[in-house]
Amino acid sequence: MAAIEQREEGNVLVVSFKDFKILDEQRIAEIGYELTTLVGQTPAGRMLVNFEGVTFMSSAMIGKIIQLNKNCKDKSVDLRLCSISANVMEVFKLMRLNKVLNIQKDEPTAIKSFDKKGLFG
Repeated sequence: MAAIEQREEGNVLVVSFKDFKILDEQRIAEIGYELTTLVGQTPAGRMLVNFEGVTFMSSAMIGKIIQLNKNCKDKSVDLRLCSISANVMEVFKLMRLNKVLNIQKDEPTAIKSFDKKGLFG
């Protein structure tokens, strides 16, 4: 059973999770594999990972997000994250990932952000 869902929204590949709590090591490995596979299938090199509904994730899952970010950079894929719960955002801030990852408030904002150019776009 797939651990994530995917759909195209315009020229952006939108990925979302089926689980509210991402804790199980086997499930995390599955998610990591599926995300890595999708990096090469992004239309126009744009990927949005929507965390809507995810209330908790283990440090191993955060490691998968960091790896996803690296894979996207290596393959010139523009990555955005959105709809991150307060609990998960707190962990991202503690680890300073909010400075490294492009995190948007919600899906519509994130999708629009792909078309912005530079500081004034």
